[in-house]
Amino acid sequence: MFSTIASGTIYGIKSCLIQVEVDISQGMPCFQIVGLPGSEVREARERVKVALKNVGVILPPICINVNLSPADLPKSGTMFDLPVAVGIMTAMGKLPEGAVADTLLIGELGLSGELKPVKGVLPIVRAAAAGGIRRCILPVDNAWEGKLVEGIESIGVSDLKQTIDILAGAKPEEYVPAAVDCPQTGINQARDNAFARNTTERNREDFADMSGQEGLKRAAEVAASGFHNLLIVGAPGSGKTMLAKRLPAILPPLSPEESLEVSSIYSISGLLKSVGSLKTERPFLNPHHTITGQALVGGGRVPAPGIISLAHRGVLFLDELPEFKRETLDILRQPLEDRQVQIARNSGTCVYPADFMLVGAMNPCPCGYYPDLSRCRCTPHEVRRYLRRVSGPILDRMDICVEAQPVAFREIAGQKHAESSAQIRERVIRARKLQSERFAGTDIRFNSDMRAADVEKYCTLGKKEKSFMEKMFAAMQLSARGYHRIIKVARTIADLENSEEIGEEHLAEAICYRQMEVFQ
Repeated sequence: MFSTIASGTIYGIKSCLIQVEVDISQGMPCFQIVGLPGSEVREARERVKVALKNVGVILPPICINVNLSPADLPKSGTMFDLPVAVGIMTAMGKLPEGAVADTLLIGELGLSGELKPVKGVLPIVRAAAAGGIRRCILPVDNAWEGKLVEGIESIGVSDLKQTIDILAGAKPEEYVPAAVDCPQTGINQARDNAFARNTTERNREDFADMSGQEGLKRAAEVAASGFHNLLIVGAPGSGKTMLAKRLPAILPPLSPEESLEVSSIYSISGLLKSVGSLKTERPFLNPHHTITGQALVGGGRVPAPGIISLAHRGVLFLDELPEFKRETLDILRQPLEDRQVQIARNSGTCVYPADFMLVGAMNPCPCGYYPDLSRCRCTPHEVRRYLRRVSGPILDRMDICVEAQPVAFREIAGQKHAESSAQIRERVIRARKLQSERFAGTDIRFNSDMRAADVEKYCTLGKKEKSFMEKMFAAMQLSARGYHRIIKVARTIADLENSEEIGEEHLAEAICYRQMEVFQ
Protein backbone atom coordinates (compact mmCIF):
# COMPACT_ATOMS: atom_id res chain seq x y z
CA MET A 1 0.00 0.00 0.00
CA PHE A 2 1.13 3.54 -0.75
CA SER A 3 0.16 7.01 0.50
CA THR A 4 1.31 10.60 0.05
CA ILE A 5 1.03 13.30 2.72
CA ALA A 6 1.73 17.02 2.23
CA SER A 7 4.09 18.62 4.74
CA GLY A 8 6.77 21.30 4.73
CA THR A 9 10.23 22.26 5.91
CA ILE A 10 12.52 25.26 6.25
CA TYR A 11 15.92 25.60 4.60
CA GLY A 12 17.61 28.77 5.72
CA ILE A 13 14.85 31.34 5.43
CA LYS A 14 12.99 29.59 2.62
CA SER A 15 9.90 27.46 3.23
CA CYS A 16 9.39 24.43 0.99
CA LEU A 17 6.49 22.03 0.60
CA ILE A 18 7.45 18.37 1.05
CA GLN A 19 5.65 15.24 -0.09
CA VAL A 20 5.94 12.49 2.52
CA GLU A 21 5.62 9.26 0.53
CA VAL A 22 4.98 6.08 2.54
CA ASP A 23 5.09 2.56 1.11
CA ILE A 24 4.20 -0.57 3.11
CA SER A 25 5.03 -4.05 1.82
CA GLN A 26 5.59 -7.60 3.00
CA GLY A 27 9.14 -8.70 3.60
CA MET A 28 11.91 -8.29 6.13
CA PRO A 29 10.57 -5.93 8.86
CA CYS A 30 12.19 -2.52 8.56
CA PHE A 31 11.45 1.19 8.93
CA GLN A 32 13.65 3.50 6.91
CA ILE A 33 13.46 7.17 5.96
CA VAL A 34 15.25 8.50 2.88
CA GLY A 35 15.43 11.89 1.16
CA LEU A 36 18.38 13.63 2.89
CA PRO A 37 16.93 13.40 6.43
CA GLY A 38 18.82 14.98 9.31
CA SER A 39 19.41 13.18 12.60
CA GLU A 40 16.17 14.56 14.11
CA VAL A 41 14.20 13.30 11.10
CA ARG A 42 15.76 9.83 11.28
CA GLU A 43 14.85 9.63 14.97
CA ALA A 44 11.19 10.03 13.96
CA ARG A 45 11.08 6.26 13.38
CA GLU A 46 11.21 5.52 17.11
CA ARG A 47 8.87 8.33 18.11
CA VAL A 48 6.28 7.35 15.50
CA LYS A 49 6.30 3.63 16.37
CA VAL A 50 5.82 4.23 20.10
CA ALA A 51 3.23 7.03 19.59
CA LEU A 52 1.16 4.80 17.29
CA LYS A 53 1.33 1.96 19.84
CA ASN A 54 0.14 4.25 22.63
CA VAL A 55 -2.93 5.36 20.65
CA GLY A 56 -3.89 1.77 19.88
CA VAL A 57 -2.24 1.22 16.47
CA ILE A 58 0.12 -1.76 16.55
CA LEU A 59 2.48 -2.02 13.59
CA PRO A 60 2.73 -5.59 12.22
CA PRO A 61 6.10 -6.99 11.09
CA ILE A 62 6.17 -5.19 7.72
CA CYS A 63 8.60 -3.20 5.61
CA ILE A 64 7.98 0.58 5.86
CA ASN A 65 9.76 2.90 3.45
CA VAL A 66 9.37 6.67 3.76
CA ASN A 67 10.65 9.10 1.13
CA LEU A 68 10.75 12.87 1.68
CA SER A 69 10.41 14.49 -1.73
CA PRO A 70 12.18 16.44 -3.20
CA ALA A 71 14.97 14.14 -2.11
CA ASP A 72 17.82 16.59 -2.91
CA LEU A 73 16.72 19.13 -0.27
CA PRO A 74 18.17 18.66 3.25
CA LYS A 75 15.49 18.13 5.92
CA SER A 76 15.91 18.83 9.62
CA GLY A 77 13.73 19.25 12.66
CA THR A 78 10.90 17.18 14.13
CA MET A 79 7.96 18.46 12.08
CA PHE A 80 7.74 15.26 9.96
CA ASP A 81 6.62 13.05 12.88
CA LEU A 82 2.90 13.67 12.34
CA PRO A 83 2.81 13.30 8.53
CA VAL A 84 4.87 10.08 8.73
CA ALA A 85 2.48 8.61 11.33
CA VAL A 86 -0.61 9.60 9.32
CA GLY A 87 1.01 8.32 6.12
CA ILE A 88 1.60 4.90 7.71
CA MET A 89 -2.02 4.70 8.90
CA THR A 90 -3.32 5.73 5.49
CA ALA A 91 -1.15 3.15 3.72
CA MET A 92 -2.39 0.48 6.18
CA GLY A 93 -5.99 1.36 5.32
CA LYS A 94 -6.88 2.64 8.80
CA LEU A 95 -7.86 6.06 7.37
CA PRO A 96 -10.30 6.49 4.46
CA GLU A 97 -8.92 7.29 1.05
CA GLY A 98 -9.01 11.01 0.33
CA ALA A 99 -8.92 11.90 4.06
CA VAL A 100 -5.59 13.68 3.61
CA ALA A 101 -6.32 15.26 0.23
CA ASP A 102 -5.37 18.97 0.11
CA THR A 103 -4.26 18.76 3.75
CA LEU A 104 -0.90 19.84 5.18
CA LEU A 105 0.32 18.12 8.36
CA ILE A 106 3.11 19.35 10.65
CA GLY A 107 4.02 18.41 14.20
CA GLU A 108 6.35 16.62 16.60
CA LEU A 109 5.05 13.54 18.39
CA GLY A 110 5.70 12.65 22.00
CA LEU A 111 5.84 9.00 22.96
CA SER A 112 2.33 9.25 24.41
CA GLY A 113 0.98 10.57 21.11
CA GLU A 114 0.98 14.17 22.32
CA LEU A 115 1.54 16.75 19.58
CA LYS A 116 4.28 19.26 20.42
CA PRO A 117 4.95 22.68 18.80
CA VAL A 118 7.60 23.14 16.12
CA LYS A 119 9.45 26.04 14.49
CA GLY A 120 8.67 27.69 11.17
CA VAL A 121 4.91 27.09 11.03
CA LEU A 122 3.95 30.55 9.74
CA PRO A 123 6.10 30.56 6.55
CA ILE A 124 5.22 26.92 5.80
CA VAL A 125 1.48 27.60 6.03
CA ARG A 126 1.95 30.67 3.80
CA ALA A 127 3.67 28.46 1.22
CA ALA A 128 0.89 25.89 1.51
CA ALA A 129 -1.81 28.52 0.92
CA ALA A 130 0.10 29.79 -2.12
CA GLY A 131 0.33 26.20 -3.37
CA GLY A 132 -3.44 25.69 -3.30
CA ILE A 133 -3.68 23.54 -0.16
CA ARG A 134 -7.00 24.20 1.56
CA ARG A 135 -6.43 22.81 5.08
CA CYS A 136 -3.59 22.35 7.54
CA ILE A 137 -3.47 20.39 10.81
CA LEU A 138 -0.99 21.76 13.34
CA PRO A 139 -0.02 21.39 17.01
CA VAL A 140 -2.51 23.37 19.07
CA ASP A 141 0.28 25.67 20.33
CA ASN A 142 1.11 26.60 16.72
CA ALA A 143 -2.49 26.96 15.55
CA TRP A 144 -2.58 30.74 16.02
CA GLU A 145 0.34 31.11 13.58
CA GLY A 146 -1.51 29.17 10.91
CA LYS A 147 -4.67 31.18 11.48
CA LEU A 148 -2.84 34.37 10.50
CA VAL A 149 -2.77 33.15 6.90
CA GLU A 150 -5.90 33.78 4.89
CA GLY A 151 -7.17 31.34 2.27
CA ILE A 152 -6.41 28.18 4.24
CA GLU A 153 -8.18 26.52 7.18
CA SER A 154 -5.89 25.93 10.16
CA ILE A 155 -6.85 23.30 12.73
CA GLY A 156 -4.98 22.92 16.01
CA VAL A 157 -4.88 19.49 17.65
CA SER A 158 -3.40 18.26 20.92
CA ASP A 159 -2.47 14.69 20.09
CA LEU A 160 -2.36 12.01 17.42
CA LYS A 161 -5.77 10.58 18.37
CA GLN A 162 -7.47 13.94 17.71
CA THR A 163 -5.72 14.09 14.34
CA ILE A 164 -6.98 10.63 13.42
CA ASP A 165 -10.55 11.49 14.45
CA ILE A 166 -10.58 14.75 12.45
CA LEU A 167 -9.20 13.03 9.35
CA ALA A 168 -11.88 10.36 9.81
CA GLY A 169 -14.57 13.04 9.57
CA ALA A 170 -15.06 14.47 13.07
CA LYS A 171 -15.66 18.20 13.46
CA PRO A 172 -12.56 20.10 14.61
CA GLU A 173 -14.61 22.15 17.11
CA GLU A 174 -15.19 19.03 19.18
CA TYR A 175 -11.47 18.58 19.83
CA VAL A 176 -9.87 22.01 20.04
CA PRO A 177 -9.81 23.09 23.72
CA ALA A 178 -12.13 26.02 24.42
CA ALA A 179 -9.37 27.75 26.37
CA VAL A 180 -7.32 28.23 23.21
CA ASP A 181 -8.55 31.51 21.75
CA CYS A 182 -7.14 31.68 18.23
CA PRO A 183 -9.93 32.31 15.70
CA GLN A 184 -9.12 32.55 11.99
CA THR A 185 -8.54 36.31 12.15
CA GLY A 186 -6.17 36.96 9.25
CA ILE A 187 -3.13 39.20 9.34
CA ASN A 188 -4.83 42.60 9.46
CA GLN A 189 -7.01 41.91 12.51
CA ALA A 190 -4.22 40.04 14.30
CA ARG A 191 -1.83 42.92 13.60
CA ASP A 192 -4.26 45.47 15.02
CA ASN A 193 -4.79 43.36 18.14
CA ALA A 194 -1.05 42.89 18.69
CA PHE A 195 -0.38 46.59 18.04
CA ALA A 196 -2.93 47.54 20.70
CA ARG A 197 -1.39 45.11 23.21
CA ASN A 198 2.08 46.55 22.61
CA THR A 199 1.05 50.14 23.39
CA THR A 200 2.24 50.00 27.01
CA GLU A 201 5.59 48.50 26.09
CA ARG A 202 6.01 51.01 23.26
CA ASN A 203 5.45 53.96 25.59
CA ARG A 204 7.83 52.68 28.26
CA GLU A 205 10.88 54.22 26.57
CA ASP A 206 10.00 57.83 25.74
CA PHE A 207 12.06 60.72 24.36
CA ALA A 208 10.34 62.95 26.94
CA ASP A 209 12.57 61.26 29.55
CA MET A 210 15.71 62.64 27.88
CA SER A 211 16.97 65.95 29.19
CA GLY A 212 18.62 68.24 26.65
CA GLN A 213 20.46 66.74 23.67
CA GLU A 214 18.21 68.48 21.15
CA GLY A 215 20.78 68.06 18.38
CA LEU A 216 21.01 64.36 19.12
CA LYS A 217 17.22 64.01 19.02
CA ARG A 218 17.07 65.86 15.72
CA ALA A 219 19.62 63.49 14.21
CA ALA A 220 17.59 60.52 15.50
CA GLU A 221 14.42 61.96 13.94
CA VAL A 222 16.14 62.37 10.57
CA ALA A 223 17.60 58.85 10.77
CA ALA A 224 14.22 57.33 11.65
CA SER A 225 12.41 59.23 8.89
CA GLY A 226 14.68 57.97 6.12
CA PHE A 227 15.86 54.74 7.76
CA HIS A 228 19.45 56.03 7.72
CA ASN A 229 22.37 54.46 9.55
CA LEU A 230 23.35 56.48 12.64
CA LEU A 231 26.61 56.75 14.60
CA ILE A 232 26.65 58.48 17.99
CA VAL A 233 29.98 59.54 19.51
CA GLY A 234 30.21 60.94 23.01
CA ALA A 235 31.47 60.66 26.56
CA PRO A 236 30.05 58.11 29.00
CA GLY A 237 26.68 59.13 30.42
CA SER A 238 25.85 61.59 27.63
CA GLY A 239 22.73 59.68 26.53
CA LYS A 240 23.93 57.57 23.59
CA THR A 241 22.40 54.28 24.70
CA MET A 242 19.35 56.02 26.15
CA LEU A 243 18.56 57.58 22.77
CA ALA A 244 19.20 54.40 20.79
CA LYS A 245 16.78 52.39 22.94
CA ARG A 246 14.07 54.99 22.23
CA LEU A 247 14.45 54.85 18.45
CA PRO A 248 11.82 52.08 17.96
CA ALA A 249 9.26 54.36 19.62
CA ILE A 250 9.52 56.89 16.78
CA LEU A 251 9.82 54.48 13.85
CA PRO A 252 6.78 53.87 11.63
CA PRO A 253 4.97 50.61 12.50
CA LEU A 254 5.40 47.57 10.32
CA SER A 255 2.97 47.30 7.40
CA PRO A 256 0.89 44.09 7.21
CA GLU A 257 3.26 42.66 4.59
CA GLU A 258 6.34 43.58 6.63
CA SER A 259 4.70 42.19 9.77
CA LEU A 260 4.22 38.79 8.13
CA GLU A 261 7.74 38.89 6.72
CA VAL A 262 9.39 39.67 10.07
CA SER A 263 7.10 37.29 11.98
CA SER A 264 8.08 34.49 9.57
CA ILE A 265 11.76 35.00 10.41
CA TYR A 266 10.99 34.87 14.13
CA SER A 267 8.83 31.77 13.60
CA ILE A 268 11.74 30.00 11.87
CA SER A 269 13.96 30.94 14.82
CA GLY A 270 11.41 29.61 17.32
CA LEU A 271 10.79 33.05 18.83
CA LEU A 272 7.01 33.22 18.28
CA LYS A 273 6.11 31.19 21.33
CA SER A 274 2.90 32.72 22.62
CA VAL A 275 -0.52 33.32 21.14
CA GLY A 276 -0.69 36.78 19.61
CA SER A 277 3.06 37.49 19.61
CA LEU A 278 2.90 38.72 16.03
CA LYS A 279 5.59 41.30 15.28
CA THR A 280 4.00 44.71 14.74
CA GLU A 281 6.78 46.99 15.97
CA ARG A 282 10.11 47.20 14.21
CA PRO A 283 12.64 44.85 15.84
CA PHE A 284 15.38 46.23 18.07
CA LEU A 285 18.45 44.00 18.51
CA ASN A 286 21.30 44.91 20.83
CA PRO A 287 23.97 42.15 20.73
CA HIS A 288 26.93 42.12 23.12
CA HIS A 289 30.31 43.02 21.65
CA THR A 290 31.57 39.45 22.22
CA ILE A 291 29.18 38.12 19.53
CA THR A 292 30.74 35.88 16.88
CA GLY A 293 30.53 36.52 13.18
CA GLN A 294 28.37 33.44 12.61
CA ALA A 295 25.88 34.50 15.29
CA LEU A 296 25.74 37.95 13.69
CA VAL A 297 25.06 36.93 10.08
CA GLY A 298 23.63 33.43 10.54
CA GLY A 299 24.59 30.03 9.19
CA GLY A 300 25.73 26.92 11.04
CA ARG A 301 25.50 23.23 10.15
CA VAL A 302 21.74 23.61 9.88
CA PRO A 303 21.40 27.12 8.40
CA ALA A 304 19.61 29.52 10.73
CA PRO A 305 19.03 33.31 10.67
CA GLY A 306 21.52 35.51 12.51
CA ILE A 307 21.08 38.69 14.50
CA ILE A 308 21.07 40.93 11.41
CA SER A 309 18.18 38.91 9.95
CA LEU A 310 16.26 39.12 13.23
CA ALA A 311 16.78 42.90 12.96
CA HIS A 312 15.25 42.89 9.44
CA ARG A 313 13.03 45.98 8.94
CA GLY A 314 14.18 47.23 12.33
CA VAL A 315 17.20 48.51 14.27
CA LEU A 316 20.53 46.80 14.93
CA PHE A 317 22.18 48.68 17.79
CA LEU A 318 25.89 48.09 18.38
CA ASP A 319 26.86 49.70 21.67
CA GLU A 320 30.56 50.30 22.36
CA LEU A 321 31.25 49.87 18.65
CA PRO A 322 35.10 49.74 18.83
CA GLU A 323 34.90 46.87 21.33
CA PHE A 324 33.51 44.56 18.63
CA LYS A 325 36.14 42.56 16.79
CA ARG A 326 37.11 44.37 13.62
CA GLU A 327 36.60 41.26 11.48
CA THR A 328 33.11 40.87 12.97
CA LEU A 329 32.17 44.45 12.09
CA ASP A 330 33.58 44.12 8.58
CA ILE A 331 31.16 41.26 7.93
CA LEU A 332 28.43 43.94 7.87
CA ARG A 333 29.91 45.72 4.85
CA GLN A 334 28.14 43.61 2.23
CA PRO A 335 24.75 43.29 4.03
CA LEU A 336 24.63 47.07 4.54
CA GLU A 337 24.84 47.54 0.78
CA ASP A 338 22.85 44.57 -0.54
CA ARG A 339 20.24 44.41 2.28
CA GLN A 340 20.73 40.64 2.39
CA VAL A 341 23.40 38.09 3.26
CA GLN A 342 24.31 34.91 1.41
CA ILE A 343 25.58 31.84 3.26
CA ALA A 344 27.11 29.15 1.04
CA ARG A 345 27.21 25.51 2.13
CA ASN A 346 27.88 22.23 0.31
CA SER A 347 24.14 21.55 0.38
CA GLY A 348 23.29 24.89 -1.22
CA THR A 349 23.21 28.65 -0.73
CA CYS A 350 20.90 30.39 1.73
CA VAL A 351 19.89 34.02 1.25
CA TYR A 352 18.78 35.77 4.44
CA PRO A 353 17.07 39.19 4.43
CA ALA A 354 19.09 41.85 6.28
CA ASP A 355 17.43 45.20 5.62
CA PHE A 356 18.13 46.91 8.93
CA MET A 357 18.98 50.34 10.26
CA LEU A 358 22.44 50.25 11.86
CA VAL A 359 22.90 52.41 14.95
CA GLY A 360 26.30 52.53 16.60
CA ALA A 361 27.44 54.20 19.82
CA MET A 362 31.02 54.74 20.91
CA ASN A 363 33.33 56.78 23.08
CA PRO A 364 35.88 59.10 21.43
CA CYS A 365 38.80 57.41 23.24
CA PRO A 366 39.50 54.51 25.63
CA CYS A 367 38.67 56.55 28.74
CA GLY A 368 35.78 58.27 26.98
CA TYR A 369 36.52 61.95 27.64
CA TYR A 370 38.58 63.10 24.65
CA PRO A 371 38.97 65.97 23.66
CA ASP A 372 38.44 67.26 27.24
CA LEU A 373 42.11 67.24 28.19
CA SER A 374 41.26 68.14 31.79
CA ARG A 375 39.73 64.67 32.17
CA CYS A 376 41.25 62.62 29.34
CA ARG A 377 44.62 61.00 30.03
CA CYS A 378 44.87 59.00 26.79
CA THR A 379 47.89 59.57 24.57
CA PRO A 380 47.32 60.58 20.91
CA HIS A 381 48.55 57.13 19.86
CA GLU A 382 46.02 55.41 22.15
CA VAL A 383 43.20 57.56 20.79
CA ARG A 384 44.10 56.80 17.16
CA ARG A 385 44.49 53.09 17.83
CA TYR A 386 41.10 53.00 19.59
CA LEU A 387 39.26 54.78 16.77
CA ARG A 388 40.89 52.67 14.08
CA ARG A 389 39.21 49.58 15.48
CA VAL A 390 36.28 50.68 13.30
CA SER A 391 37.31 50.37 9.66
CA GLY A 392 36.91 53.16 7.13
CA PRO A 393 34.44 51.22 4.93
CA ILE A 394 32.08 50.79 7.92
CA LEU A 395 32.33 54.48 8.78
CA ASP A 396 31.67 55.38 5.14
CA ARG A 397 28.38 53.46 5.34
CA MET A 398 27.13 55.54 8.27
CA ASP A 399 24.75 58.16 6.85
CA ILE A 400 24.68 60.29 9.99
CA CYS A 401 27.45 60.85 12.53
CA VAL A 402 26.53 63.04 15.51
CA GLU A 403 28.31 63.98 18.72
CA ALA A 404 26.58 63.62 22.08
CA GLN A 405 27.52 66.68 24.11
CA PRO A 406 27.59 66.66 27.94
CA VAL A 407 24.23 67.65 29.46
CA ALA A 408 24.06 70.88 31.48
CA PHE A 409 22.58 70.98 35.00
CA ARG A 410 19.64 73.19 34.00
CA GLU A 411 18.63 70.61 31.39
CA ILE A 412 18.80 67.76 33.89
CA ALA A 413 16.76 69.78 36.37
CA GLY A 414 13.90 69.72 33.88
CA GLN A 415 13.48 73.43 33.27
CA LYS A 416 12.51 72.70 29.67
CA HIS A 417 9.80 70.20 28.74
CA ALA A 418 11.01 67.69 26.13
CA GLU A 419 8.98 66.40 23.20
CA SER A 420 7.45 62.97 23.59
CA SER A 421 8.12 60.04 21.28
CA ALA A 422 4.52 60.24 20.04
CA GLN A 423 5.03 63.82 18.81
CA ILE A 424 8.26 62.95 17.01
CA ARG A 425 6.70 59.79 15.60
CA GLU A 426 3.91 61.82 13.96
CA ARG A 427 6.47 63.85 11.99
CA VAL A 428 8.39 60.69 11.08
CA ILE A 429 5.21 59.03 9.77
CA ARG A 430 4.33 62.13 7.71
CA ALA A 431 7.81 62.11 6.14
CA ARG A 432 7.47 58.38 5.51
CA LYS A 433 4.12 58.94 3.78
CA LEU A 434 5.77 61.38 1.37
CA GLN A 435 8.39 58.74 0.57
CA SER A 436 5.70 56.10 -0.01
CA GLU A 437 3.97 58.38 -2.52
CA ARG A 438 7.26 59.27 -4.22
CA PHE A 439 8.39 55.66 -4.62
CA ALA A 440 4.99 54.12 -5.40
CA GLY A 441 5.34 51.24 -7.86
CA THR A 442 9.03 50.66 -7.10
CA ASP A 443 10.90 48.42 -4.66
CA ILE A 444 12.13 51.49 -2.72
CA ARG A 445 10.56 52.08 0.71
CA PHE A 446 12.75 54.71 2.36
CA ASN A 447 15.13 57.37 1.10
CA SER A 448 18.05 55.26 2.32
CA ASP A 449 17.04 52.52 -0.14
CA MET A 450 17.79 54.68 -3.17
CA ARG A 451 20.56 53.54 -5.49
CA ALA A 452 22.83 55.92 -7.40
CA ALA A 453 20.46 56.05 -10.39
CA ASP A 454 17.51 56.66 -8.06
CA VAL A 455 19.32 59.58 -6.43
CA GLU A 456 19.70 61.24 -9.82
CA LYS A 457 15.99 60.66 -10.55
CA TYR A 458 14.38 61.64 -7.25
CA CYS A 459 16.90 64.10 -5.77
CA THR A 460 17.45 66.72 -8.46
CA LEU A 461 19.43 69.76 -7.34
CA GLY A 462 19.16 73.33 -8.54
CA LYS A 463 22.08 75.26 -9.97
CA LYS A 464 22.86 76.88 -6.63
CA GLU A 465 22.70 73.57 -4.76
CA LYS A 466 24.93 71.83 -7.32
CA SER A 467 27.56 74.54 -6.97
CA PHE A 468 27.42 74.20 -3.20
CA MET A 469 27.84 70.42 -3.34
CA GLU A 470 30.73 70.73 -5.82
CA LYS A 471 32.63 72.85 -3.30
CA MET A 472 31.82 70.47 -0.42
CA PHE A 473 32.83 67.42 -2.48
CA ALA A 474 36.32 68.83 -3.00
CA ALA A 475 36.69 70.27 0.51
CA MET A 476 35.59 67.07 2.30
CA GLN A 477 37.26 64.68 -0.18
CA LEU A 478 34.07 62.67 -0.40
CA SER A 479 33.74 59.27 -2.00
CA ALA A 480 30.91 58.63 -4.45
CA ARG A 481 29.11 56.68 -1.72
CA GLY A 482 29.56 59.54 0.74
CA TYR A 483 28.21 62.06 -1.76
CA HIS A 484 25.09 60.01 -2.45
CA ARG A 485 24.48 59.45 1.25
CA ILE A 486 24.56 63.20 1.88
CA ILE A 487 21.99 63.75 -0.88
CA LYS A 488 19.72 61.02 0.54
CA VAL A 489 19.89 62.50 4.05
CA ALA A 490 19.16 65.97 2.61
CA ARG A 491 16.11 64.50 0.84
CA THR A 492 14.87 63.19 4.19
CA ILE A 493 15.40 66.57 5.87
CA ALA A 494 13.41 68.22 3.08
CA ASP A 495 10.63 65.65 3.58
CA LEU A 496 10.45 66.52 7.28
CA GLU A 497 9.89 70.13 6.26
CA ASN A 498 7.37 69.08 3.59
CA SER A 499 9.57 70.60 0.88
CA GLU A 500 9.46 69.23 -2.65
CA GLU A 501 12.88 70.65 -3.51
CA ILE A 502 16.18 70.03 -1.74
CA GLY A 503 17.50 73.40 -0.62
CA GLU A 504 20.97 74.52 0.34
CA GLU A 505 19.96 74.56 4.01
CA HIS A 506 18.96 70.90 3.76
CA LEU A 507 22.30 70.01 2.21
CA ALA A 508 24.16 72.01 4.86
CA GLU A 509 22.45 70.11 7.69
CA ALA A 510 23.14 66.78 5.98
CA ILE A 511 26.82 67.74 5.62
CA CYS A 512 26.98 68.57 9.33
CA TYR A 513 25.92 64.99 10.00
CA ARG A 514 28.78 63.79 7.80
CA GLN A 515 31.53 65.50 9.80
CA MET A 516 33.85 62.89 11.31
CA GLU A 517 36.84 64.92 12.51
CA VAL A 518 37.13 62.72 15.58
CA PHE A 519 38.31 59.88 13.34
CA GLN A 520 40.97 61.94 11.57
